[in-house]
Amino acid sequence: MIKETEISIFPNKLEDRALYKKLVSKKLKINIGEITSLQVLRRSIDARGKFPQYNIKVKVFINEFATEEKVSFSFKDVSKSKKVIIVGSGPAGLFAALKLLELGLKPVIIERGSDVQKRRHDLKAIQQDGIVNPNSNYCFGEGGAGTYSDGKLYTRSTKRGNVKRILNLLVEHGAKKEILIDAHPHIGSNKLPKVILEMRDTILKYGGEIYFDSKVTDLIVNNSEIKGVIVNESTEFIGDSVILATGHSARDIYYLLNKHKIKLEAKPFAMGVRIEHPQQLIDSIQYNSSKRNEFLPAAEYSLACQVDNRGVYSFCMCPGGIIIPASTEPGELVLNGMSTSQRNSQFANAGLVVSVTEEDWQHQLEHGIFAGLEFQKEVEKIAFEVGNGNQQAPAQRITDFVNNRISKSLTDTSYIPGVINSPLHELLPNGIVTRLQKSLHQFNKRMKGYYTEEAQILAAETRTSSPIRIPRDKETLMHIGVNGLFPSGEGAGYAGGIVSAAIDGERSAEAVAKYLM
Repeated sequence: MIKETEISIFPNKLEDRALYKKLVSKKLKINIGEITSLQVLRRSIDARGKFPQYNIKVKVFINEFATEEKVSFSFKDVSKSKKVIIVGSGPAGLFAALKLLELGLKPVIIERGSDVQKRRHDLKAIQQDGIVNPNSNYCFGEGGAGTYSDGKLYTRSTKRGNVKRILNLLVEHGAKKEILIDAHPHIGSNKLPKVILEMRDTILKYGGEIYFDSKVTDLIVNNSEIKGVIVNESTEFIGDSVILATGHSARDIYYLLNKHKIKLEAKPFAMGVRIEHPQQLIDSIQYNSSKRNEFLPAAEYSLACQVDNRGVYSFCMCPGGIIIPASTEPGELVLNGMSTSQRNSQFANAGLVVSVTEEDWQHQLEHGIFAGLEFQKEVEKIAFEVGNGNQQAPAQRITDFVNNRISKSLTDTSYIPGVINSPLHELLPNGIVTRLQKSLHQFNKRMKGYYTEEAQILAAETRTSSPIRIPRDKETLMHIGVNGLFPSGEGAGYAGGIVSAAIDGERSAEAVAKYLM
């Protein structure tokens, strides 16, 4: 007999499997000797009580041998197969490539940035010297923006595809098995590059091709059908179809599509700030304790509310993490967050953003379809200029921000380039400022102590999602006006995060296979 049940375990007993059996036998009212095996299916932290516990969902084998579901992937030699050009090696591009290997098609990945090893030098340059390489940075390069981030794998996009399959593919390429059972799984910026390297090896082993430092500078389109791309303004890559998986920061791709009169759509997005608290403070709020138990992970949070008919919400929360400069062009300042697998920084940070719509970018309407994008650029430019033009970030204590006053001093920060005391209540767009101010009081009601002078905000958090959508047919996933062109992932406006982008990449690969067969 096989049954599923849930038990609760204190953090210091998480590895005590003998205790699991005792609790299961008591709950199911069976003899402990009848339990031949237990498999953990899911685990999550429940911090609602005085003492946080793990809720564990287990599969119980009673008087029978355990069976474990084996997941395998059937990659084929595609060295002589039809070519599918994939522009971008982020989650959408990489998972599209792996899926194409299973479908018998040859992926040819064109990546503007460097490989994960070489890319580290570009990250060091922006962190320490304020030098932005527009083709290789925290957003561009092997693995995309997710490679040097927290590696959060939690998603609500369960209806779009098989999340478990995505997680198993990551485990297949070196990620820890715990991501298969954790409610909010993550890998960490110190572990993800190795996983990406393993994926690269798989793609090359089975006949795929990958080209780094290769920027798509033009498209080859004839009679509303894409034939290939031009790289670095000279080299042609011809393929049987093209998956466009460039991420939400590759603005030049939008302008390139527009040059070819390929239809684009403006879409709402969100902008705001990065908010940073001492991690100990977030732990004490979430775990109802003055000090986090050594067996508990750094506490996280997720907040959302409506203010003046707009959503305000936390985004990309990084417990035990640091704030990083994610700019992709000189003359702009963009912030993001990252953390290692251990999440052991003394700081907790998150994006705190406001939904923005056409109402907010009326002053940019002369730019047509790119009005929202220009509004995004405008905020990034202001942050850069206030930050002395070298990736230092304008910052303000949240208590001063809410009360429209300049901070007398700033708190310590994880942001390596440094911060500059600035009146963000005057510098950011008014619609964003007022909604952020009101939201902080609402969030403090849910997390008592969240609104504190120990916390500060840094500007600007602008790349939550793309301000442009590349429209595609709902059934074929192909662009509505160009045969053979398959927009995919965050840059196309159909995903938000590693897992949802990976799912969309796989769906695009399946759509390409149907188109070519």
